[in-house]
Parts: sequence; C-alpha cells; structure tokens
Amino acid sequence: MNHGENAYGLWSLVILNSAIFIMFAFSFFKPQTARDWRSFSAFSAFIVALFVEMYGFPLTIYLMSGWLQTHYPNLDILSHNSGHLWSTLLGEKGDPHFGALHIASYIFLGFGFYLLSSAWNVLYHAQRQHTLAISGPYAKIRHPQYVAFILILLGFLLQWPTVLTLAMFPILLIMYGRLAITEEKEMQAQFGDEFTRYAKRTPRFFPHLSASPACH
Repeated sequence: MNHGENAYGLWSLVILNSAIFIMFAFSFFKPQTARDWRSFSAFSAFIVALFVEMYGFPLTIYLMSGWLQTHYPNLDILSHNSGHLWSTLLGEKGDPHFGALHIASYIFLGFGFYLLSSAWNVLYHAQRQHTLAISGPYAKIRHPQYVAFILILLGFLLQWPTVLTLAMFPILLIMYGRLAITEEKEMQAQFGDEFTRYAKRTPRFFPHLSASPACH
C-alpha cells in the first residue's frame, strides 16, 4: 500500500499541544491543595497520552492495524485522518474534522473549559471570604470543576480514541468521584448544617432537569 505523508513522529507537536491544553486548563483550575494537584495531574496525564498517539507514536493504530487493513483495505493507516477511529468505524465519508462527532467534541470541549472557568471564579471568591461556594455553576451541581474535566476528556475521546485514553477514562471517573466524596466530608466538617442544606437541594454531578427542584 502506498502511504501518504506520515502524520506521526511529530514530537514537537506533541510537546506544544500538550503544553497548550495543560496550561490552558491550569489557568482556569489553578490547583492549590494536594487534592487539586492529584485531579489536575490525572487530567494532564490523559492529555499527554492523547497527543503522544495523535502526533507521536500511534500505538492504537498499530495494535489494530491487522484488523483495520482486513476490514478497510483502502485505508491509509498512517494518515492523520485514520486516527479518527470513530469516523472510520462508523463508515463516515469525507474529512472527519467536519463530521458530527468532531463537531460534538468541540461543543464538549468549549463548554467544559467554560464551566471550569466559571466554577473557579465562584470558588476563588468563596475561599477568600471563607464561605461555601453556592452560586453560579455551584447552584446547579456540587462539583462543577470535576464535571468540567470529564466533559473535556469526553470531547477529546470523541475526536481521537486510543487504547490508553479509553482505559484511563473510567479510572478518572472513579478517581474524581472519590475526590468529590472526600471534598464533601471536609465541607461538612467545616460548614455543618449549611452544607447539609446545600447538599439536599443541589445534585452532586447531574443538574435537576426541572428549573425549580422541589425544596426539602
């Protein structure tokens, strides 16, 4: 098979893209505690693993190369477009960058970074005033920052699924869930009944479907 221009081995792009997205997230999240750094480090590891396969070494493509060449004999597995595996597996035609999944990924990424920024703004002022963060995104869910990270990770998975990132994703879900529970125990100890009332009216991760949830 004749291959087009090799889209891999571009380690400068791996470093550049990883740095851009990690610093972008850092500017919104601003980790301070050990718990913050754990969650941010896990997110950063996902980003690095993603871009290593996107521009460096396509591990997933190599692992699937036999199957891909059998089922898609005309597929140039070393082209960049072939890394958009969802597009290939779903039989989409044309440039995958304009496909429905890619467009959806931009929505997830955009909203994720917006939510991360909005949540940090509320949390920053609450911490300075030694109060409970209950406005903005925190009025809808108790852990908007963790939800923001998950939305961003989902956005990247819609664009470029890999063996490593697909394996990391459920692990990160569990880790963020446990961090959220630990955080709530600390908030309960610090704010007592105020946090109890807040927790009763505000879901942990998924906002109420109705605009006005019933008061307890």
